[in-house]
Amino acid sequence: MLQHSILETLPGPLRREALSGLQPLHFEHGKILFRAGDPCQGLPLVLNGSVKVQMTGLSGHSIVLYRMGADEICTLSIGCLMTGDGFRAEAVVEDDAEVYMVPRGLFDRLMDQSADFRLGIMESYGRRLNDLMLLVEEVAFRRMDERLFQWLEARVGQGVITITHQELAVELGTAREVVSRLLKEFERKGLLRLARGKIEFTDSFPR
Repeated sequence: MLQHSILETLPGPLRREALSGLQPLHFEHGKILFRAGDPCQGLPLVLNGSVKVQMTGLSGHSIVLYRMGADEICTLSIGCLMTGDGFRAEAVVEDDAEVYMVPRGLFDRLMDQSADFRLGIMESYGRRLNDLMLLVEEVAFRRMDERLFQWLEARVGQGVITITHQELAVELGTAREVVSRLLKEFERKGLLRLARGKIEFTDSFPR
């Protein structure tokens, strides 16, 4: 049975109408849900899996804006549905995902007829906007070596991280060459060991 917290905000009759109008979709790893410039067809509700939303600048560098997991809502889609503009970023499936699409007409009707649904949508939008503001602050005001170290520090418990320098550069919104240089400096200090597609922490890395 389809379960998503935003649907729980709807009164019985409206919820039944919503469920009958949802479009089930299955996306495999690597699938593009939408690209920058695409019109928004509706609001995707993620039931399981993981979807990465990222933006690419004129320089060609990309940065991950946020991820959507189970029971989450696509903030970018909310904005596009409310403004009528196209997407400014792209969404890529990282782990096979099951998604239910709320078509634009149904979304507008639910927003109009349910105050609780409308509040839930705006609360989700507000939380994600706050996260994006923190991301902007990080990118604008913190040195890249500090940001990279913090990213690694949050994952030191894994022992080994499987990620390429290019993928890590996208996570942080910088160039692969910058990430490679900083990682080699951390390796020189004995904090980690680098292998192809992997980063292994040493006992010297702060825990």
